[in-house]
Amino acid sequence: MKTQNTVSKNYLFVTSFIAALGGLLFGFDTAVISGTIPFITKYFDLSDAWLGWTVSSALVGCLIGSISAGKPGDIFGRRTMLKVLAVMFFLSALGTGLASNLTVFIIARFIGGLAIGGASVLSPMYISEIAPAHLRGRLVATSQLAIVSGILIAFFSNYLLMGTGETNWRYMYLAGTVPALIFLVLLFFVSQSPRWLVMVGKVEEAKEVIKKVNAAEDVEKIMEEITQSINKDSLGWNVAIFKEPYLRLVLIGVAVGMFNQFTGINTILYYAPTIFKSAGFSDNSAFFQTVMVGLTNLVFTIIAMTVIDKLGRKFLLMMGAVGMSIFLGLFAHTYLSQSFSGYTLLLFVMGFIAFFAASQGAVIWVILSEMFPNNIRARGSSIGSFSHWVFNALISFLFPIAATHIGVGPVFVFYAIATVFSFFFFWKFLTETKGKSLEEIERETLKQ
Repeated sequence: MKTQNTVSKNYLFVTSFIAALGGLLFGFDTAVISGTIPFITKYFDLSDAWLGWTVSSALVGCLIGSISAGKPGDIFGRRTMLKVLAVMFFLSALGTGLASNLTVFIIARFIGGLAIGGASVLSPMYISEIAPAHLRGRLVATSQLAIVSGILIAFFSNYLLMGTGETNWRYMYLAGTVPALIFLVLLFFVSQSPRWLVMVGKVEEAKEVIKKVNAAEDVEKIMEEITQSINKDSLGWNVAIFKEPYLRLVLIGVAVGMFNQFTGINTILYYAPTIFKSAGFSDNSAFFQTVMVGLTNLVFTIIAMTVIDKLGRKFLLMMGAVGMSIFLGLFAHTYLSQSFSGYTLLLFVMGFIAFFAASQGAVIWVILSEMFPNNIRARGSSIGSFSHWVFNALISFLFPIAATHIGVGPVFVFYAIATVFSFFFFWKFLTETKGKSLEEIERETLKQ
């Protein structure tokens, strides 16, 4: 039995790792543009507005990708759609790296955005549907670990490639083709989600998958709970998710996505070198500091993964809201007072990133992948992710314009205030889900 348990755990961890590679590409594609901004601005002669559109064009793709990923995921399966996304990641990296004009560049960014949006829904959803309850938070958080690893790889590769000449930005984008191909190949070695298999009537195949990942669990009991949950609302895609009892969960999902972006996290990830250079740092120093930001993100995501199934999702979110608010306030004060002494700006950014990674960063995709009932999980997760990308696109487009007209300081004052509000939202409306099966969470949330 011990050997069987070990084999099951190994299979579970390897499968989760492969699915999480979608997150690595998500992170890489999200962050790679930060290092290319000064170079593509010069190459394409971009104004502030065109720079905002060039950055946020991928986010328009994210909006469409996130909101439309659910239905194909339910029809063709999570694994099949992840393969499609891997191909799109590859085409995006190739297209941006070889773009001869701004139109081609933006189209390639848009395709990458479609893939990022889809991966933000399907990677954590797939992991949540194969993982046992006591490991689900940690395993779904591997998707976030992969995201921050992708961000760090993008920052570091940008730093290494900065001195390769005027076309350095092309190599920065082309570097993304390698992980995209690896992701595509490895997806041929994982199983379909057991809950999706039950939804499409492949019960025996679902049972075999559950045996592979739940050797020590009662397989028949798990199958019975999944079947009852799915059969309870047999209307499938006709279920009215914008009516009770689902509407409350949908609204909470939308708010979770909104508050995630109102921390200002992607302003820092997308514009980190620009922000540091505006504070007087040299190009080399600014790029190196983004690597430090990425490394901090990675370290504290790992820390969060070790405690998420012990301390719980709600506690981490509330703790993070307090810490982020403090460092966002300090960051804003630095710009408002123009007191750029030493490396205090970097320390404030790293403090903010540490609290973000240990809370919202690790938790948001876990929450969105497990808070919805089986029959609406794909659509519910899509809507929550869509909210995330709507506010991401809005903020990314407006930041260079707002920074020019009102300054960086007031923008971060807004982020600090919004993050304070998020504390009270999490305290009031979120239900703790640690250690519970997806079916137990469903029963509890629908009673409220």
